[in-house]
Amino acid sequence: MKWVLVLLMIAATTGGDVFRAAGMKRHGEIADFRPGAIGRALAALVRNRFVILSTCCMAFSFFAFIKLVSVAPLSFVVPVSAGTFIPETVLARIYLREAIDWRRWLGAGFIMVGVILVSL
Repeated sequence: MKWVLVLLMIAATTGGDVFRAAGMKRHGEIADFRPGAIGRALAALVRNRFVILSTCCMAFSFFAFIKLVSVAPLSFVVPVSAGTFIPETVLARIYLREAIDWRRWLGAGFIMVGVILVSL
């Protein structure tokens, strides 16, 4: 049960982060911070399907995290949640077409090694 929750949490968090990035890339930069402009930006974002998907994924991730904390120690759950870095980096490269240099790949790899060490 613990590992199923870990995988669900990692998948939902990864989806949430990638969908949020895609939604914000489609929306564009928010440069005007006057109250009316912020209201218009928020209205556009709540209709953005990627932002909606992101919010649903992050809610699912939150509840998986809460359930996981109830069956596993926090000292395991928090470090293992960093397992999102590899799939997020891969999806950023493939789906979002981001340029990722060797230092970011190396950093994500080091994080994954840490996750594996904590999970043993």
